[in-house]
Amino acid sequence: MKRPAYVTDKALKTFIKNALEEDIQDGDHSTLSTIPQDLVQSAKLLVKQDCILAGVELAEIIFKTFDKNLKVEVFIKDGTPCKFGDVALIVTGSARSILSTERFVLNCMQRMSGIATLTHEWDSRLVGTKTKLLDTRKTTPNFRMCEKWAVAIGGGTNHRYGLYDMIMLKDNHIDYNGSISNAVAMAKDYVKRNKKKLKIEVETRNLEEVQEAINAKVDRIMLDNMDVKTMKEAVKMINGSCESEASGGITRDMLKEIASTGVTYISVGALTHSAENIDLSLKAVK
Repeated sequence: MKRPAYVTDKALKTFIKNALEEDIQDGDHSTLSTIPQDLVQSAKLLVKQDCILAGVELAEIIFKTFDKNLKVEVFIKDGTPCKFGDVALIVTGSARSILSTERFVLNCMQRMSGIATLTHEWDSRLVGTKTKLLDTRKTTPNFRMCEKWAVAIGGGTNHRYGLYDMIMLKDNHIDYNGSISNAVAMAKDYVKRNKKKLKIEVETRNLEEVQEAINAKVDRIMLDNMDVKTMKEAVKMINGSCESEASGGITRDMLKEIASTGVTYISVGALTHSAENIDLSLKAVK
């Protein structure tokens, strides 16, 4: 699949550089002390658990960033359903380079595959509806790019990437300002003064706040921790005047029912904060 816009060459270079520096520092002494410099070997990336595979493209970039002479033969691409025993790729070249990047590659792919698998499971429950599944900013610091990339690989839709690309006025913003009307007015003035092209979303906790957000003419209204009956009424009130987003306390079993209310989006923090890693390993080819 095509890389999301936020997965830039610059971002990848910074991420890989920092991760390698964290792990290796002045040398991978286990490898340097036992593996001859000129030894050439191959290793296969083995899938040990049924999953939606993710992080293959990233793995190839990591290998080649560390050692441009490593050859990576990819057999299974990102987003592909895999079964136990599948071989995703084979990397060939300097044995030292393979060993020094092994854990970094596996850490990324295991985490990303877990997120992609969970996202696919949740998203499959929305098939046949118009509602889209969103991730959130509940991500691991300095690993957000990979986690959101994994959501996209799994079939989900990325919400805002960070604090800079959308205005989201949550409960504390509203409480600090005294009302939704005040907070939205200030946000709109800020956007105009600074010539920003930013959508404004407002979190609402009840139908009174939904009406206030409608009157304030925002781009999206979040329906936070509402039951399905209240959500349905809120969507009816919004009546297509802006987008709607269900959020808070949502489980997999609730997805179809929530989608039936007509909400535009369902956002789920669990996609990134509760996904379990997939078991993968890098094994020497004998």
